[in-house]
Amino acid sequence: MSDIKQDVHGHKVLGESSAKNGINHLDHKLDMSEAEVFFTQAKTHGSAEFEDEKGRNYTLTRNSDATYTVEKRKDSSGWF
Repeated sequence: MSDIKQDVHGHKVLGESSAKNGINHLDHKLDMSEAEVFFTQAKTHGSAEFEDEKGRNYTLTRNSDATYTVEKRKDSSGWF
């Protein structure tokens, strides 16, 4: 069950508490036209990857009920 349910630029977005910063990034750091690029990508291709201003990685996924889910991806540890 999702901890967060939030309207982001007219889209219902769900996520666990670990995705809170990513959801807030889409909602508050990006303007509507910038965020819409990710929603369109997720709608067309099933998901869209993005990162916030601190380099944290997230995936936005379109659900079968036309809602979206943001999940935090594991941070890359590099090549070493």
